[in-house]
Amino acid sequence: MRRALRLAVAQSTVPEDPTDSENLRASGEEIRQLLREASAVGARMVQFPEGALTYPGKHVMSSGAPGTLAAADWNRIDWDVMRAQAQAVADLAGELGLWVVLGSIHPLTPPHRPHNSLYVISDKGTLIARYDKRYLSHTELSYLYTPGTAPLVFTVDGIRFGTALCIEANFPELFAQYEQMDVDCVLISVMVDDAARAVLAQAYATLYNYWVSYSVPAQFGATAPATVIAPGGHRLARCSADSQPGLAIADIDLDTQDAGIDIALRRARPWRRTARAGLYESHIVTGDPRSDTRTSF
Repeated sequence: MRRALRLAVAQSTVPEDPTDSENLRASGEEIRQLLREASAVGARMVQFPEGALTYPGKHVMSSGAPGTLAAADWNRIDWDVMRAQAQAVADLAGELGLWVVLGSIHPLTPPHRPHNSLYVISDKGTLIARYDKRYLSHTELSYLYTPGTAPLVFTVDGIRFGTALCIEANFPELFAQYEQMDVDCVLISVMVDDAARAVLAQAYATLYNYWVSYSVPAQFGATAPATVIAPGGHRLARCSADSQPGLAIADIDLDTQDAGIDIALRRARPWRRTARAGLYESHIVTGDPRSDTRTSF
């Protein structure tokens, strides 16, 4: 059986004021429209940015004076609208037979702060897993969210996916961990206007020889559009750099015969695992003064 799927990586408009319920509804409708577009081109999975339904600006939820940072007042969000929009996305995913990875705020039991999460919705429209952002920024940790504790790996059509959120791109140990967990593709969803972070995503595809997808809000698409990167670092698909909603479409195919991917996937990745597992130990020379003395030519 062929192990492949068509991945659509969304560049959607992310509202930054979750206290505006109409913004939440508009966000949900745009997400659903992108699902329909993805289905029309044969996508099997659609990935959305961090906080796709909403990602609050750091001052928006502050319980302090305007313009100051203080603990977030999460009571100001209409959580019923949030849940309704997430459920509507899940319902449409089931209708279209699409897997969806959706960025959202996930409320906990008060007074605990919410998680910053990715929901994994199956092609039956069922929420099957949730990834909670483990590494938070100073502001997120101080005022906004509760950190998660565990990686997430899930499988669709024989392909193993890992997940990461935004600032976590700056923590290479997470991506090394996913390589050790034998993932085939890491989905990175961000809410940031930062070209360097997209470069890191490409670097992990080069270093660990798995696919990496990078989903970014449309409002930041001109800096670093949504992208799919092949093992070895070659870019497969990219949204237009015009800050408009769109989709980057690429096939993730474990059995591909593409020469560049073949070298990265079936040669470089196994070799690097072997190199890390003590390959060189039997070749090390000890007691040779020509090796031990490092101050002579």
